[in-house]
Amino acid sequence: MIALARIHYEIRSYFRAPDSVFFTFLFPIVMLALFSVAFSSAPDIGPDPANSVDYATYYLPGLVATGILLSGTQSLGVDIAGERSDGTLKRLGGTPLPVLSYVVGKIGMVLVTTVLQTAILLGVAHFVFGVDLPTEGGRWWTFAWIVLLGIATSSVLGIAISALPREGRRATATIVPVVLVLQFISGVYLPFTQLPDWLQDVAGVFPLRWMASGMRSVFLPSQFASAEPGGAWHLGTGAIVMAAWLVLGVMVCLLTFRWNRKDA
Repeated sequence: MIALARIHYEIRSYFRAPDSVFFTFLFPIVMLALFSVAFSSAPDIGPDPANSVDYATYYLPGLVATGILLSGTQSLGVDIAGERSDGTLKRLGGTPLPVLSYVVGKIGMVLVTTVLQTAILLGVAHFVFGVDLPTEGGRWWTFAWIVLLGIATSSVLGIAISALPREGRRATATIVPVVLVLQFISGVYLPFTQLPDWLQDVAGVFPLRWMASGMRSVFLPSQFASAEPGGAWHLGTGAIVMAAWLVLGVMVCLLTFRWNRKDA
């Protein structure tokens, strides 16, 4: 019951912060609208003329993946760092609130906001920009496990990375650039195979690259797999990489999360 109450509290707090709502919740939707309008008169993109899609369809998978990362890693990283800096965590440490309930509240908030954000993003893509959504059950199953694993991984990484900024006011400057760079090297805005091989290898270490390619396997025609490294989606590899980051994130959280910094 405490954890459920905490989820409700975190959701209300989230939507009362205009900067969080815009830069995490609305950002993918705004970017989809910008790309769709900007490239509305451009030729379709694809591995060949017979298997090409418009730019709204092309950018949708990467922006779905980006929304997961923003809602989890960026939002939680900045939020928790701010709560540590302004004394909120210290005050919570003096209450009966268990750490687990606090963490469940944060992850529950990410789950609810990400599902809502993704639903709106898909609705805008389909009803406003005419993107055809998948009709095969197998694709939606892939979509579901990528979303859930992505939320879990991004959330624990957000909690873990929140320990980096020594002051809450530096959290945005510390965390946002990392997330932004990952978007550009993970195939969100640029075709992944157009990047140098060494940069593809760097991106392949991080989960966003695999969330983005996994989402492309859901929303793009199967022929687009030929544009991926190795000519395949490599969903199994992506699941392993995300799961590894999930385990690593949990370990870092257990080692570093405190109600108050030791050096404070």
